[in-house]
Amino acid sequence: MNEERIKKILLSLGAMFTLLFCLAPFFYMLLTGLSRHADFLRPGTPLVLTLSHLHTVLTSESIHFLAYLRNSVLVSLASAVITVFAASMAAYAVTRLPFPGKVFFMLFILAVSMFPEVSLVSYLFKIMSGLVWVNTYQALIFPYVAWTLPLSVWILVSYFSQIPGDLDRAGLIDGCSRFRVLIKIIFPVAAPGIFSAGLLAFIVAFNEFLFALMLTTDYSARTVPVGIALFQGLHGEIPWGEIMAAATITTIPVVLITLIFQRRIIHGLTRGAIKG
Repeated sequence: MNEERIKKILLSLGAMFTLLFCLAPFFYMLLTGLSRHADFLRPGTPLVLTLSHLHTVLTSESIHFLAYLRNSVLVSLASAVITVFAASMAAYAVTRLPFPGKVFFMLFILAVSMFPEVSLVSYLFKIMSGLVWVNTYQALIFPYVAWTLPLSVWILVSYFSQIPGDLDRAGLIDGCSRFRVLIKIIFPVAAPGIFSAGLLAFIVAFNEFLFALMLTTDYSARTVPVGIALFQGLHGEIPWGEIMAAATITTIPVVLITLIFQRRIIHGLTRGAIKG
């Protein structure tokens, strides 16, 4: 057996192990959500598949899962749209307009993004209480925009820097304003990068837990991660079957979106690192 064949076998084994390691928790979650007994791995406990947990999650009025899911989608979508638009304008200014301190500006954005959520949540709660925004969509949208903006700016600065400046000059010669150049010329050319930044911002906002826990009080604004964490049975027990069923329903759309658009995401994230 030659060295090249050994490398291929080891690479395949490593890829299979990584895949199984990553997918094992998901399959366990799926089986628990579909199993009548949450402790089906215990010796002597049979694996009996049922849809009762899924039916309970989707139809029970006391769980409010569909309301949580609606809130998560609306808040995450609004946050992603606002974030991408603001990040696009910032990235365009950094890559096209001459002003001093661009490097320090980017480093400042990076430094701000390193603050842990727990160090900000008490001050954020005071601000939202003063604005009477606790348990509203805007109480989550604005923090999510601020939280995902640094990542989006870095992605789009890397992408916009590879777009030729001749496109801007041609638009300006034709009488376009800077804003019109951004909307009509740069946005279509940079669509893969903008889509990647928007999708990542959506996923980060969709999965966020601490802000949603502290700034919401009931199902009218509470998001899916917090709603699932606060699931409770009739007598105070933890309903693992319903929790895993809800987590499966929540995870599958995000996974499918990532799989469908993975090429566009990779293209949007890596194009800024490639010259020419």
